[in-house]
Amino acid sequence: MEPNDTIPAAQSGVGELAAPPAPPVRRRARGRTTLIIAAAALLGIVGGVAVGYGIQAEREPTPLAALSQPGLGYPAKPLAADRVPAPLPAAQDRRVRTDGDLRKLLVDRPKGARKTLIDELGLGDGWEPFDQYVETYYEDPQYMFESLAGAGLRRVASVSWAQGKYRDTTVQLIQFRSGDTHGAEDHFAEQMGYMPGATGGADDLGDPVKGSSDGRYFLYPVERKAGYLPSYRARALARRGDIMLDINIFDTVPISKKDIRTLAERQLERL
Repeated sequence: MEPNDTIPAAQSGVGELAAPPAPPVRRRARGRTTLIIAAAALLGIVGGVAVGYGIQAEREPTPLAALSQPGLGYPAKPLAADRVPAPLPAAQDRRVRTDGDLRKLLVDRPKGARKTLIDELGLGDGWEPFDQYVETYYEDPQYMFESLAGAGLRRVASVSWAQGKYRDTTVQLIQFRSGDTHGAEDHFAEQMGYMPGATGGADDLGDPVKGSSDGRYFLYPVERKAGYLPSYRARALARRGDIMLDINIFDTVPISKKDIRTLAERQLERL
């Protein structure tokens, strides 16, 4: 062996001992750093709110703008006497017409039409009692009477006539009182709600009435019963202000759409 050759310590058993292994490094638990950052951000927000609230609390209150301010009136100066518009004529004031005799706004009987038996006996004066109105057209008269009374039903004006052998027509103007409730609108919506259904309704969506934003007329399916003539019915519903109009035609032969539509349009024009 050459002089420069060295013998490993492990082989010779002599010399420096091997260095001990380094201890393992402990890693920080996952998520702890995120939690620390979130906590710091939350403390920063809370602290900022507290400081801002303290600064705002120490400031003098800002006065509100005056509720009454000059120069907001219209017109700024009263109009001269010769420039003041004339009051609306009674003929054009719808409120004056509808607050008067409601019977005068009903359509006239067609030429050749006959009065009903009640009119011929002198018992009809154009005003229809509440109980008669609900008993004639509704399956639960007591409920409808209480419901309409609570909605502010004011009065019902109606006119009826007979044509041909079996046709009967009735036009009703149902007026409600002005107040917190919208009686005419609610009653109209309730009636329209069940018209598309087969139970109590026409089982049809109907057709629009000209001159009304939401009025419609309907033709019911024919009703047949053994031993009786077939029954046909047409109905029109519309509203204007505090008045709802309800028109019904009954016959033993089919009723044309033109008949119910024309009658509804004529009545709506008078309102």
